Amino acid sequence: MRGRATTHPTLISALWPTGRQAEALRWILLVVGGSLLMTASAKIQVPFWPVPMTMQPFAALVIGAAFGPRLGFAAVAFYLLQGAVGLPVFAGGPEKGIGLAYLAGPTGGYLIGFPLAAWVVGMLARRGWDRTFGRAVVAFLIGDAVIFLCGMTWLGMLIGADKVLAAGLLPFLPGEVLKITLAAVLLPAAWRLIRARRD
Repeated sequence: MRGRATTHPTLISALWPTGRQAEALRWILLVVGGSLLMTASAKIQVPFWPVPMTMQPFAALVIGAAFGPRLGFAAVAFYLLQGAVGLPVFAGGPEKGIGLAYLAGPTGGYLIGFPLAAWVVGMLARRGWDRTFGRAVVAFLIGDAVIFLCGMTWLGMLIGADKVLAAGLLPFLPGEVLKITLAAVLLPAAWRLIRARRD
């Protein structure tokens, strides 16, 4: 009979441990802080080839890994909720639209994929997949695949399945490789710093 998978503390719990009395306040602050990070990542557009990139997928994956599945999902979902009610938190907003109309547009599937990816990566991080570069790359690849699966499914319904690879995946692959590599360097480096401080 196989035992249960070993769970590890998340990065945020190692950096900010808390007792039961402060848990609700900690959750609120982290959810709000994570949603603000998602907003900032949407507003920063990095010149890149073949298309400019935002750092939203990077932020969603890192929040999931650092916060864990439930807290990471909640933070990214709160960001989507802010956008759904009309706050200009999405990339290109408010010029390119706000609210539910924006979520129904071509990028809506990718946005819905963000909290799901945060949850998946958070689950993998709880099993220690954010501690080494190799495992972190795999964890972030899986999380990114969740984002693109959701995004391409929705986009394909809008523009046709025959166009979705060219429009919804291939132009973004170079940028995703860079973001995944950056995230896979960042998380293990943070854990190394924590271990060094404890030694």
